Amino acid sequence: MRAKIKVVFYSILPSPYQIDLFSALSQCSEIDLTVYYFEPACADSPWPEKPLQSYEHILPGFHLAWGLSRFHFNWHLPSTTQADVVVLNGYMNLTTQILLRLQAKKVPCVFWGEKMVASSQGIKGTIQKYLAQILNHCSAIAAIGKIAQQDYQQRFPNKLIFNIPYYCDLTNFSKNCPPRPRNPITILFCGQMIARKGVDILLEAFNNLIQSGCDARLLLVGREAELPQLLKTLPEKTCQKIEYAGFQSPENLPQFFHQADLFVLPSRYDGWGVVVNQAIGAGLPVICSDGVGAGHDLIKPGENGDIFPNGNLEKLTAILINYLRHSDKIKLASLESIQKATELSPAIGAKKWVDVFEKLTKIG
Repeated sequence: MRAKIKVVFYSILPSPYQIDLFSALSQCSEIDLTVYYFEPACADSPWPEKPLQSYEHILPGFHLAWGLSRFHFNWHLPSTTQADVVVLNGYMNLTTQILLRLQAKKVPCVFWGEKMVASSQGIKGTIQKYLAQILNHCSAIAAIGKIAQQDYQQRFPNKLIFNIPYYCDLTNFSKNCPPRPRNPITILFCGQMIARKGVDILLEAFNNLIQSGCDARLLLVGREAELPQLLKTLPEKTCQKIEYAGFQSPENLPQFFHQADLFVLPSRYDGWGVVVNQAIGAGLPVICSDGVGAGHDLIKPGENGDIFPNGNLEKLTAILINYLRHSDKIKLASLESIQKATELSPAIGAKKWVDVFEKLTKIG
């Protein structure tokens, strides 16, 4: 009988999409899995703490925040010399830096990450560039999506680069998907109401729809953040067509996706955007900017949605008007998303990881 591949993951915290993947990996007969998290939860995280599985552990430690960046430092780090492969994410974490320097020469190490954000200016930018150099110690990089893969290939041309998008359990989103479209057509956005997510662009585009005579409704789900200020700029007629449902726990999200006929994610930047997976799982046509990593992997323009140039209000408005005035496109795109969702299960993602592990252990 072939020995199992001993795999150790180090991750920042137990996010739902990673939990789903780890659960699928734990069921793979080829893998002996152990997962360590740098912290149990984050104060700004939308995910509640859940009981850990037998293969999951929280490392003691703390973090320091600098703007949107979080630097973790953990101790009592377990020995991974008996592992066959080690996977880490968060290159700006001090724990990741230490682990790679200690383990990369002993065990094949894989960095797992989204596209690297553009370096900040000044001291923070200098620190980012310095810390990114640690990835030269890795045996391979698992990029989250095509855009990330292209980015890492350019930065590290001599490394093995794999494309492994996020995979999450879409069962609750796929259950009892309603027939679409309905009247009035409902457009859904799910995320923080902030400029990086492009909510301002969506609100302007929606206002254009209403002013042009389209009958539509906009449903907003997520943290309020900058929303009150943004709504003040809109006419009362438009505001009457907007419903803000507030922040919702992950368990409650499917019911809001089922209320919608179109999903829009106009982010100025999103390394991936798991809500795109969820929207596809719920059978929604997805419209997103080309700044959303998931769009390049999961959306076929003209089939299950559309992609518009980042920040281009006119193009987003035109796409929305086209769907609203030709509602048969919504029905066809919805069916395409339902079909696409069958390719996004955690079991499929786990198989991709197993292929990577087998390749690296053969090389080793």
